[in-house]
This record gives sequence, C-alpha cells and structure tokens, in this order.
Amino acid sequence: FGAMLPAALAIAALAALESLLSATVADAMSVNHKTDPDRELFGQGLANLAVPLFGGVPATGAIARTAVNVRAGASSRMSAVVHSLVLAAIVYSASGLVGLIPLAALAGVLFATAIQMVESASLLALARSTRGDAIVLALTFTVTVAVDLVTAVAVGVGVAVVLALRAVTASARLDEVPIDIGDHSAEEHALFEEHIVAYRLDGPLVFAAAHRFLLELTDVAQVRVVILRMSRVSTIDATGARVLGDAITHLERRGIVVILSGLRADQEEVLAEAGGTGRLRSEGLLFPTTPAAIEYARKIVNEREPASVP
Repeated sequence: FGAMLPAALAIAALAALESLLSATVADAMSVNHKTDPDRELFGQGLANLAVPLFGGVPATGAIARTAVNVRAGASSRMSAVVHSLVLAAIVYSASGLVGLIPLAALAGVLFATAIQMVESASLLALARSTRGDAIVLALTFTVTVAVDLVTAVAVGVGVAVVLALRAVTASARLDEVPIDIGDHSAEEHALFEEHIVAYRLDGPLVFAAAHRFLLELTDVAQVRVVILRMSRVSTIDATGARVLGDAITHLERRGIVVILSGLRADQEEVLAEAGGTGRLRSEGLLFPTTPAAIEYARKIVNEREPASVP
C-alpha cells in the first residue's frame, strides 16, 4: 500500500486537473453554462472507484473530446451517454476498421480541434493586458508544447503566484502623514511638528516587503515620538512582525517613543508572539484610534519640555 499511495495520489491529481481544465474549456465555448467543480470531481471519483471492479483504468474528462462535443451542439449529459454508446459499438463491431485509420489522419483531426478551441481575440487581449500576464501566457504555451499539459499548468500557476506576490508586495507602503494636533497655540504646533512624526502603513506587512519597511522606518529623523498608524495593514506574517519589532527596538535605543494605533486584535496577537507588542501594551503605548495616540504623544512632548509651552 505504501508503494502504491504516491502513484495513486499523482494519478488522482492529474485526473482532477485534466477534468477541471476540460470543464473550463466547455464553459468558455458554451453559453449560459457553468460547471460545478465539486460535483464534477465527486462524480469522477465515484466512476473511478467503480471502474477497477470491471478491469478498467482511471478515466478523466478529455479536453479534445469535450471541445468536439460542444462544437457539435451538445447541451446535456445525454451527449456523454451517446458518446459512450457509440464508442462501445465501434470497439465491439468495427475495431478492425478503426485500426486501419492512419495516425496522421487522427493527428490532423486533433490539430483542427485544437485550433478551433483557441480564441485569438482573448489571447491578444490577455497578452496586451499586463507584462506579467503575457509572460505567464508565453511560458505556459512553451512548456505545453515542449513538455506536457500538467507540467505547463504547474509552471504557469507557480509563475503567476510569484508575480502576484510581487505585485502585492509593491503595494505595501510606509507614508509619513500630517498630524492633526487640534486647537493649540502656534508655539505648541511648532513644538509638536518638530518632535512628533506619524507614519501610515498601507497593505500587507509580509516577508517580501519587510526588509524595505525596516530600512524606511529606521531612517526616521531624530524626533521624540513616532506614531505608527496600523489601521490599513491588511495582514502581518511572522517575518513582518519580527521586522516591526526590530524597528521599534532600534528606534527606542535612539530614545524615541513608538506608539501604535489602529492595530487589530489578530495582528496584535501575531506581533505579541514575535515579541513586538507585549511591552508596548504593558506601557500603554497601544491605542485603538489615532487621535488618542496623538493626544498621548502630545503629553509626552509636554512632559519632556515643560518650559517650551507656556
């Protein structure tokens, strides 16, 4: 059983992938039809459980036959039944004649079917949309021709994931934002603007963007309080949490007080596990809103320079 399990899993994955690709092709070629992938795979699983009882081999949906079926006007499951009956009749009554058909002729039929499956307008639109889409398209096509369909899909999905991660990482930003001190004197405004700086974090704080974030944050000028507005951070992973903790430690070693505002409970948990917010929470440096954080920062500045504000 142990020796058969890897091969069985590989066959199951291949069968599921090819069947779902066939369903996707059929949906694209037909009108007002949407395949339920769960139902498709469940039915295929039941069929492949029954087939070995009759000496058969695992079966999948075939892209070429599916495309021919749709092109011929098939609109219900009855087409698959008719297809099966016709194949059974040919196998039992005309297998000798079918064996005489040249492979070149069969290859020509498959080639013509493949051409009919291609929508040139969609390919051109996809190639012109973004450079990443064009790369995935060209790479998947090349691997399909050079190796096989399954490998091409795996390579295409892998490259698409890398490009998507790159795009998500590029969307993460650390921007300095103005501080609304409120109704105070001009001297107080000047004092606060000199000693308080606020940054807004946008997007995901993940491993791919963590190093750039660390460089930008630790390069802050010599101020007394840094407010990090975290309300727009979509997600934080362990690496991002560790980098944020290191940045906070670096600023505190320079005598800068770091205040966090708008941190969600799940994000605070990740930061706490990475050792980034436990001490901030105990010292009262975590605030639910930015105005509360600004008010606390104002108190810190006033306490350190009481003579500057009459």
